[in-house]
Amino acid sequence: MTDVLVIGGGLHGCSAALHLAMRGVSVRVLEKDHAGRHASGVNAGGVRQLGRHLAEVPLSVASMAIWHRIAELVDDDCGFESHGQIRVAETEEELAACRARSDQLTALGFTHEEVVDRAELRRLVPAISGHCVGALVSRRDGAAIPYRTTFAFRRKAASLGARFEEGAAAVRVARAGRNWCVETADDRRFEAPVLLNCAGAWADRIAAQLGEPVPLEVIAPMLMITHRVPPFLKPVVGATGRTLSFKQFPNGTVLIGGGMRGRAAHDENRTELDFAKLAINARTVWDLFPIMRDATINRAWAGIEARMPDDIPVIGPSGTEEGAFHAFGFSAHGFQLGPVVGRILADLVTAGRTDLPIDSFDIRRFRQSAAAA
Repeated sequence: MTDVLVIGGGLHGCSAALHLAMRGVSVRVLEKDHAGRHASGVNAGGVRQLGRHLAEVPLSVASMAIWHRIAELVDDDCGFESHGQIRVAETEEELAACRARSDQLTALGFTHEEVVDRAELRRLVPAISGHCVGALVSRRDGAAIPYRTTFAFRRKAASLGARFEEGAAAVRVARAGRNWCVETADDRRFEAPVLLNCAGAWADRIAAQLGEPVPLEVIAPMLMITHRVPPFLKPVVGATGRTLSFKQFPNGTVLIGGGMRGRAAHDENRTELDFAKLAINARTVWDLFPIMRDATINRAWAGIEARMPDDIPVIGPSGTEEGAFHAFGFSAHGFQLGPVVGRILADLVTAGRTDLPIDSFDIRRFRQSAAAA
């Protein structure tokens, strides 16, 4: 008998499966493709507290503590390196915005974001363009390898008894007595008393079947990676006034992202790139890193992700049904939260509560907009 059915085998679904299995709960994960096929396996891998929505900050801080001992949890370091994340200011006005952000967090009791001047920025990032005047820095942040991380959670969960059904696309969800019954596209049926909706860009369809439609937008964040160049960068670098996420791997390749979006055809499991927007990203790199002006792009791609109108996820119990919980809509910044979201879901399933503040992520915040739609 399965205690919990998890719909979605991305990082959050695999993390929930692991944390539940660690508590002796039997889990079965239903994944329509394979673990990490979409957003969890193809994102930029940023592990950041920097610049988080205020509602996410407590979760991000708790998750960062897990990241710094990730190998103890999943028997794999997930390629995690902590060289900090930096948000560059190109003007005094942008630097003033960085100071205001740092002061706001400090007033709330969080000290992980600090403002640095031009000299310290150049010490941290010697290759940065000379016109940059400072930055906002979170020194314990870093990056990991997305697919390796997702698979590490899956592998460890499976070693503890969690079962994974890949190629099992959930199409119908309904009550069957005291259980939830999930029917898949290939006519299989799975039952359990508890249901977790971690279905990413397809999660709104599950939520709608629970009587709680949400205004989920399907997006396709794009990334580029270059051919190898000599090492010049350790931290992950973003920009205050532009869209950018920029990092160099140990092998010399450089990843360029930050949220520029292509087009997602999620029912067809494919994306289309927008090369005009990729050119904007490339221009930002040209301006901020003169050393990159001779670099060549090797390839580009886009993942399929779910975005919510307020750019923060849905995390918590269903607002309409007992024994159902949600974790979706991470709006292209959910990778770092994965370890702690799994723990939160396990808390809710096994104890009925969690010690982390999740009220801001309640699915019921969308009831008025859903009714209007």
